[in-house]
Order: sequence, then structure tokens, then C-alpha cells
Amino acid sequence: MWSLVLLLPLLLAVQDAHALWKVWLPRDISAMTNSCVVIPCTFMYPTGARTHHGVHSIWYFGQPYPQLFPPVVFKSRTDVVHESYKGRTKLLGDLNQRNCTLLINNVGTEHSGKYYFRADLGGANIYTYPDFSELKVLEQPNIDIPEEILSDENLDLTCYAPDNCPEMTPEIQWLFTDYLPDPEFTSEYTEESNTAILSNTLSFTPRPMHNGQLLGCRVFYPNTTLVYERLISLDVKFGPRSVWVNVSSEVMEGSSVTLHCEVDSNPAARISWMFGDQELLWDTAPNVSLSLDDMSPAQEGVYTCVGDNGYGAMNASLYLSIKFPPREPVVNSSLTVLEGSTLLLHCSTQGSPAPTLTWLKDGELVGTITADELSVLEISEVTPQGAGQYRCLAENEHGRASSSLNVTVEYGPMLLEESKCTVVREGVQCVCIAVGNPEPTIEFHLPDLNVTINQTDNRYNYYTHTDGHTSTAMIKLREKGDRNGGAAVNVHCSMSNLYGSHSVLLELQQEKKYMMAVIVGTIGGVAVIAFIIAAVRYVGHNNKKEDAPAGTDRVLDNPALYYSAVKKDKQNLRKKVLKTELLGSKFNSILEETTGEEGSYAPMGSLANLERQELNYAALEFGGARSREGGARRAGDDGSDYSEIKAK
Repeated sequence: MWSLVLLLPLLLAVQDAHALWKVWLPRDISAMTNSCVVIPCTFMYPTGARTHHGVHSIWYFGQPYPQLFPPVVFKSRTDVVHESYKGRTKLLGDLNQRNCTLLINNVGTEHSGKYYFRADLGGANIYTYPDFSELKVLEQPNIDIPEEILSDENLDLTCYAPDNCPEMTPEIQWLFTDYLPDPEFTSEYTEESNTAILSNTLSFTPRPMHNGQLLGCRVFYPNTTLVYERLISLDVKFGPRSVWVNVSSEVMEGSSVTLHCEVDSNPAARISWMFGDQELLWDTAPNVSLSLDDMSPAQEGVYTCVGDNGYGAMNASLYLSIKFPPREPVVNSSLTVLEGSTLLLHCSTQGSPAPTLTWLKDGELVGTITADELSVLEISEVTPQGAGQYRCLAENEHGRASSSLNVTVEYGPMLLEESKCTVVREGVQCVCIAVGNPEPTIEFHLPDLNVTINQTDNRYNYYTHTDGHTSTAMIKLREKGDRNGGAAVNVHCSMSNLYGSHSVLLELQQEKKYMMAVIVGTIGGVAVIAFIIAAVRYVGHNNKKEDAPAGTDRVLDNPALYYSAVKKDKQNLRKKVLKTELLGSKFNSILEETTGEEGSYAPMGSLANLERQELNYAALEFGGARSREGGARRAGDDGSDYSEIKAK
């Protein structure tokens, strides 16, 4: 710098002799507080201007116009200067050599500003140059920081220290660089516009972790106590490097839940909560929380938090599961199907977790249990027994629900085994019972007489009744001639509905059964009577031998005992015959309810005949028994052990 100052007079010497008023000084110059600064200055004035008493100068601060009374920094004629500059300023240049260089010692921040030079050649040759040099007094060094520091991109930070004080030379040192990745330092010395600047550049590649880290630049002057430091905080820009959200969770229907999202980025990202393509909430902040109330199954799904700050974007998702009991199952409408067809019953529902579906028919389990939201019950070749109420039951850990339907099976008529003809007192009674859906129509046909009976007339009493899918029809062939001739027993039952018809011959199935009961009852009765007679004779004989001496008559000690035994056996016989008679009265009761007439069934060996054959025990006489008066034998006693039993 000083070599340039020495060359200026030589440059001025070669200027045109008619040069005008002109000055050269640095436009900007800087210094550290409490240090010194030298403002290089060279001036020119017109050649024709004569100097009187030499060349004098004045340095002003802030204003170039004396009439505004600016502070005087230096004045060559006197020592009268502004008080803030007393003892601090000195002219280093030779005015006669047109060198106006100024030294200011122990500068402070109050000395920062514009400095103007005024040349005084005497007389009217006084001129204040409009050009100025602006001094910046620094309390700390300058650091050149890029407008934007990007993560993972190389960064250069330069620290500057002015070197405009010839008495002191600064040095630069970086602080807090121990945790930087591979830092590099580069020093440089620059002279420009008669000023000098020392710089040191720190180079490294910042990471997101370096955001907010402190770095410092220290400027000091060796062998002095002057030390200056400046600290900066790195503002490292980076896109979202992590997005944190809740873990996937399960909530009950109707409850509330709060979803949290935190994004690590610089600057703060625009955080938005998305449900599908719908944006539910957004904000520019480090974290955002989304509150959801009265949760429903429609809100189940993936929730995504997206962070975007212009330097990058990142997202994270969670799955929100809504738990709820099964909804009312959807099943088929009630069905009517034809026997033999295939039946498909569908049941669908919703629930979380997925419910189990169970099919019940009339309260009994049918099919298999399905752990799904859809169940199909298939019944191949459905039968009439497949008709009924089918219920689909859906269950999970939170509840149960069910729906039902009715299945109706239509089928052709079928004859029940209770259909038959039986012999009654006044003729033959035939009953025909058939089932079918729709309920069948029944009529009787007598092929031998070429007669079809479907209503009551004078000869045939016809009755019909329908109960659900069961039809019952009954006729009574009243005339005994028809029964004896055998023509009326050949009865056909014809039944029909929409799905078919057929005819069945009703045989006289019950006649032999009742006859056998009568015969067995009669034989049994005779056997009981014979047993009673033998028992009486045996008991009387034994009593005679044990109690009476030879040649004496004896009287039975308790004749009533024998009579009660005979009477008890007689009652047992009557009960057996009565049971046989009741078997034949089964259909008489039906006929009495429908026709209002007395039943006419009268089997052989009935209780009435038994009454007519009732045995009467008038007297029991035992010969040879001892009399009460002395035991004399009666005259005419033949000595027989048993008396005669007579029937009335």
C-alpha cells in the first residue's frame, strides 16, 4: 500500500499542467475499534493557482461545507480540532507534494462516517473536494455468509479483518471447528483502492446435524490486548429427514383418537394429514396433531402425514382400525322352493374383527361355521323336512346380530301310514291322511261300485279336515250289506295337488287284530275260571284232612275268603276284556265328534256278553265238615270233598 502512495506524486507530475481541482482517496476504508487507520490521499489543484505561505489543509467529518460547521478532524494551520479527535489525528503526507494522507489513532465507532479534504493555497485558492472516504469502524470482524446454506453441499465461510494500520498487523483464527467434517482453511491478503484486507476462508460440507451449530471468527493483533470475535449460528437448509407418527392402532366405534405427526426439517415443513386424497388438516410447524371424534367404520383406513418445506418432502402412514359389533345380517327373502331342487341361502354382514356366521334351522345348527363376512348355505335336493325358519347368526368379540327367513317346500301328496279301513258296529270306517304342499285334496273311490266319494250322501258319511299341509278325509260305509258283501272294503284313496296325484288301496288292516284280541280274551277268561275252581277244591280238601278227625263233619272256618278270591279273579278277567274293547273304539270317538252318532264298534267277546255269563256263587257246601253244634254229619251227605258250583 505504501509503495502506491509513493508513486502517486510521480503520476501527478505527468498530468496536464492545466489540471483542475481533483483528489484521490479510497471510497471505503475500515478499521477495528481502538486500532488505527490511515486514509491515503492525493490531491491536485490548478497550475495557475499561486500558493501564499505554502499549502495548508483541513479534514472535515460528515460535511464538506464549512458554513455548516462540520467537525474539524485535522487542520494544518492550528491544532484546533473537534474534541473527539484531539490527540488522535496526524497528517502523514507532504502537502507540498500534494499528499494529504491522514492517520487516525484509537478510532471508535463514533468516528465512522465520511471524511472530506479541503486544500488551502492562500487567498481565494481554497477548495473543498466533493469526493470523500467513508470509514467503517468495526467492533467485530465481518464473516461472509452465503444467503442459503444447503445440507450436503460445500460451504465457504470467509472472515475479514482490515489491515489499514501500519503499526499493527492482524491475524485470523476460526473457533468451534472441532466437530466439522474435514474443515479446510485458506488465508488471503487483498489490496484494493489503497486499502488492505486480510481474509481467512473455512470450507466444509454441512449436514442436517450442523444446523444451529455455532462457529466463530477471532481477529487479534499480536503483542497487543486487542482481540475481536464474532459468533454465527449455521442455518443449514434441509428437506424432511424424518416423519414420526403414531403406530397403527385399533379404536372402538364411537370413540375419539388423536394422531400426532412430527417432521424434522429446516425450515419447518408444511405438514398435512391426508386420508386417501382428502386433506384433513395442515399447518407450517414442527408438529401437527389431528383429532378425530365419534369414529365410524367409514373412517377406517390409511392416514398419511406429509411434510414438505421446498427442500424436500417425506411422508409416513399409519392404519387406523375401527372395531365394531356385527351389523344385522342381510339374508334372502323368504323362499318357496320345489322338492328336489337346490336351495342357496346367502348371509352377509359387516363387523370388525370379521364375525363368524352360523346357520340355524329351527334353533338347530346346520351347515358349517364361517369366519367371514359372507356365508352361503347350500342344500341339495331339498326335502319337505327342509322347510322351516333359517336364522343367520353373526358374532364377534364385541357383540352379535341375526336375521332369519322362512323356507317353504312345495311337494306332491304323500299318504301317511295311519290311513286304513276298520270294522265298526254298523259297517266299515275308512280314514285317509295325506300331506303335501299345497295341501292335497282327498277323495275316495269304490271301484267295485264305480263310485267316487267326495261329499256326504245318504249312503256314505264323508268328512274332511285340513291342518296346515295335512289333509284328513274319512268315510263310513253304513250299510251292512256292503260290508258283508265285501264290495265296500275295496276302497281307494285318491289325493292330488299342483305337483301330482296318486291313488292307494286301503285294506281292512285292523279286522283280524280285533278278532284275535276277542278270542284271546275269551280263552283267557275260561282259563281263569277253571283255575279258581281247582283252587277252591284243593283248599277245601286240605282243610278237611288237617283239622277234622275221621268220621266227623266240619264246617269251613271262613267261607268268605274263598268267595273274595273268586271275585278278584273275575274282576281281572273283566279288565282284560275291557282293554280289548277299547282298542276297537279308537275311531268310534272320531266318528262321534264328526257325525254326532254313537260309535258302532262291537267286537266279539265284549263286556256285555261277559255280564250275561257272570257266575253266581249262591252257596258253597262242604261235606264231612264239622258242625258248630258238635260236628254231626248231616243226613244225605255223600262225603264229597267239594260242593257243586252252579251258574244262574
